[in-house]
Amino acid sequence: MSEYQEDRISRYLGSRNHDMMFAELSSDYLSRIGAADILIGVPVPIREASDSAEGGETDVRDIVIDMAKIIGGDPSFLYAEKYIDFIKLAGGDQTEPLLVAEGARAADAGDFEDACMLLRTALRIEPRSREALYLYARVCKEIQALATDDEEKAAKFKAEALESFEFLTMIHPEFALGYYFLGYEYLNLGLYLKTKLTWQDFLKYSSGTELETSDMDDDMLAELRDDISQRLEELDEPVRIEEGCNKIMGGDFQGGKEILDEFREGRYKDWWPLWHYLGTAESSLGHSEEAIECYKRVLKYSPSNTDAMEELAALYAIAGDIENSTKFRNKIKIVRENESE
Repeated sequence: MSEYQEDRISRYLGSRNHDMMFAELSSDYLSRIGAADILIGVPVPIREASDSAEGGETDVRDIVIDMAKIIGGDPSFLYAEKYIDFIKLAGGDQTEPLLVAEGARAADAGDFEDACMLLRTALRIEPRSREALYLYARVCKEIQALATDDEEKAAKFKAEALESFEFLTMIHPEFALGYYFLGYEYLNLGLYLKTKLTWQDFLKYSSGTELETSDMDDDMLAELRDDISQRLEELDEPVRIEEGCNKIMGGDFQGGKEILDEFREGRYKDWWPLWHYLGTAESSLGHSEEAIECYKRVLKYSPSNTDAMEELAALYAIAGDIENSTKFRNKIKIVRENESE
């Protein structure tokens, strides 16, 4: 796990290790591999096919991989620091590349949670590793996509992927693929200006430079650049709408309203947040009737939107229309009771 992240996903990974067997290695064996000072009295994960773990270098490598999974799934594991010391001893300068390679192999096989644990340990050893960060973020996206029946799990891995891509572009600003995937993260969050700026960086850093990644060739890169160039053209209007919304949230109600007025007709006229922001602007400018019409449009496209109902109830109450104010108060109560049930 890297230096910038809270540990939000261990609860979804630790169970992968519940069937792992543990045993203490003999002092003779530990002496032969130079680990007596580290692992005497420390139980280590042992694979069923390797009862004594004294078969030589292959077994040492297996132990390293299994240790990495243990502490990747549970960073607070009792012997985590001992495991890290042994992993570094056994792997030497190749420790982080070994774990990244094993993580990539697991991901290629569809074992995304195993890959996630291995890459978390790689990042614990080298928090700024470009390859580990990139693969880790990609793996988190895969796990998110598969968590269709668990919204909380999907949200946790989505947040993990977003932060990882952001950190990747921050510490490795010339790595183009980081911007490519980060742009899609921002797009899915409706952050269109951030998407635009991020994808512009992708085009900048993917032009005439080496991507230095094994899963990319010139043809694939050209396809990505064409895709992003087209998507950037499609972002002009969403960026403009976001500008209007930001002005309203920042207190420039007239300026924001003038921008959003451009979209009352056209492809975005059925998008309920447009009308909610317009309602906020009209209300703040003292245009009560116009605000009421905007909030009614919100309910046309989002019938259970209690925020709009509350605004309507308040506006009608100010206007002295107690009947309509009460009507929307009652609707709010019904909606919330239904949600509770």
